[in-house]
Amino acid sequence: MLCRSYYSAGIGDFLSSDQDAVLGEMVRSHSFPVELPQRNAWIEQISHLKANLGEFRDGRIFFEFSIPRMGKRVDVILLIKGVVFVLEYKVGAKAHHGNAKDQVLDYALDLKNFHEGSHSRYIVPILISTKAAHHHNLLAWDADKVAAPLLANENELAALIKTVLTDLAVPESSPICAEDKEWEESGYKPTPTIIEAAQALYQGHHVEEISRSDAGAQNLATTSRCIFEIIAHSKACGRKSICFVTGVPGAGKTLAGLNISNRKSESGSKKMTVFLSGNGPLVSVLREALTRDEVARSKEQEDRISKEDARRKVSTFIQNIHHFRDEGMKSDQAPPEHVIIFDEAQRAWDRDHAEKFMVQKRGAQKFEMSEPEFLISVMDRRQDWATIVCLIGGGQEINTGEAGLVEWFNALQRRFSHWDVYHSGQLAHKNYSWGEDLASKISALHAEEKRELHLSVSMRSFRAERLSEFVGAIIDGDAVAAARIRQDLPNYPLALTRELGTARSWLKSHARGTERMGLVASSGGLRLRPEGIHVKSKIDAASWFLNSKDDVRSSYYLEEVATEFDIQGLELDWTGVCWDADFRREQDQWGLYDFTGSAWHNVNNSFRRIYLANAYRVLLTRARQGMIIFVPRGDNKDHTRPARFYDGTYEFLRSCGIEEI
Repeated sequence: MLCRSYYSAGIGDFLSSDQDAVLGEMVRSHSFPVELPQRNAWIEQISHLKANLGEFRDGRIFFEFSIPRMGKRVDVILLIKGVVFVLEYKVGAKAHHGNAKDQVLDYALDLKNFHEGSHSRYIVPILISTKAAHHHNLLAWDADKVAAPLLANENELAALIKTVLTDLAVPESSPICAEDKEWEESGYKPTPTIIEAAQALYQGHHVEEISRSDAGAQNLATTSRCIFEIIAHSKACGRKSICFVTGVPGAGKTLAGLNISNRKSESGSKKMTVFLSGNGPLVSVLREALTRDEVARSKEQEDRISKEDARRKVSTFIQNIHHFRDEGMKSDQAPPEHVIIFDEAQRAWDRDHAEKFMVQKRGAQKFEMSEPEFLISVMDRRQDWATIVCLIGGGQEINTGEAGLVEWFNALQRRFSHWDVYHSGQLAHKNYSWGEDLASKISALHAEEKRELHLSVSMRSFRAERLSEFVGAIIDGDAVAAARIRQDLPNYPLALTRELGTARSWLKSHARGTERMGLVASSGGLRLRPEGIHVKSKIDAASWFLNSKDDVRSSYYLEEVATEFDIQGLELDWTGVCWDADFRREQDQWGLYDFTGSAWHNVNNSFRRIYLANAYRVLLTRARQGMIIFVPRGDNKDHTRPARFYDGTYEFLRSCGIEEI
């Protein structure tokens, strides 16, 4: 029997049980020694609930109910006449603080979104600050049947429960909800953010524990197993192998890579694997998130470490690709690692860009290899075995000098035909091939197709698995296909506006609890400046993604804007996409422009056109729960942003089925 709580029982049984017996069961269920403050808090909760639940004996009660995605436990959950009451206690508190209100609402939203037994239930979060003054509550429901947090002191719980049941017109004589007995054991299918996933994996959890288990998303675990088998085969047979993991945006490629990196070698404590990324903001944000989490957990366990010590500790979990590359330049020795996972491998530099950087920035006299060729050559130094795992995001190349997938195969053909190649069978798709004949390159190598290496279902947006298809149709300029796919996204809010203020209001009205919102825009959107959007003003990525609502540097303030370079590989719950004239609709096709000096200029270079289209692909696939698109009205008195630069884009997006507000 699955047990998600420290104590669960019918409320009638709880009321008739001895207080010490309830406390003893909770203490036995706790993994760590129970400190005195925690013990006293439980005693207060038990006593308070015994005094307040006499009228609700037919319900069920759960103490310390687990919320796996958040790594937290709800103080108390009550199931009364089919309604889920989520209680967060602040014993002795004299006020209802904002962060505590967000905390209890977060618990309620997590149950609504990821706990099967709660999907169709009314859910009521209640914050109980025991010594607070009376607060006049206004019962308000969102469309998903989650109430705004109610605030109580030690004397008001019973009255609030009766108010809710009266509002829902639940008869006093209504029978016990038959599903209540199975509620605790019903499926929990979390969809963590990449930050939450990294924290959980770093703490020792496996990917299967923190990801959804429904059939549509099972291939994440399947992909991980396939990669482990390739690594094991390479080790056992003394082979050198490279595998290409493809997937739609948000499908979990980075999560799969972190999962592999976090597993220790069979030899014991020394790890043979390293996770590498050239995405500076991603590395910065994940390292900072892990550092903060490590410090916070050390305080809870009274084994405190400094932030600097925590930062050094987590730095081995995620490394910047440039550090690994520079170490490879210093000597001809083989690296200590047997396995490297290269995130966003399609962004590796071509030969010209790599040579320019190495000569100008690293003092090399010459550098005659592309980044893919050099990285393979470093791992080829190992005399025993090696595996490279390339995580490939289709249509994600966004910067000058990024070689795409083609250069990896060119390097393999030129110098490393003795390597075993494993691929997903999806590499002929235009988002990966860049128009090159990859099939012939693959056939010339020792290659094997493994369909398990493709992640086909987006897990970023648990509300819209087909979001990447919808965005793909927009980027392809196919409004008919986009409108058709939009019909399959009924639970994913999408809106369109000409006013930035309206976009900000929409985001604030949709984001609840600590759900993170933010504004994003193309790095080429230089004429958004009259709207107050400065894409050239660099954000501090860690502060923008991690800091709280009261920090002006955070995304919550909707002041600083993140570009595709800041947000690629990361995500928000709600985004406001600010659309400029660098990617504009004209004559039934996309016009691509670069703003230099005081005018827009056509982008004719084929690679730069791909980068610009991909920038908008990235921006449009960052939201987990919903997004609003802001297209300015322009100004006919300003030759750099007349209305016609924006009107065509707005009308096209409207024809894609996006509701205007």
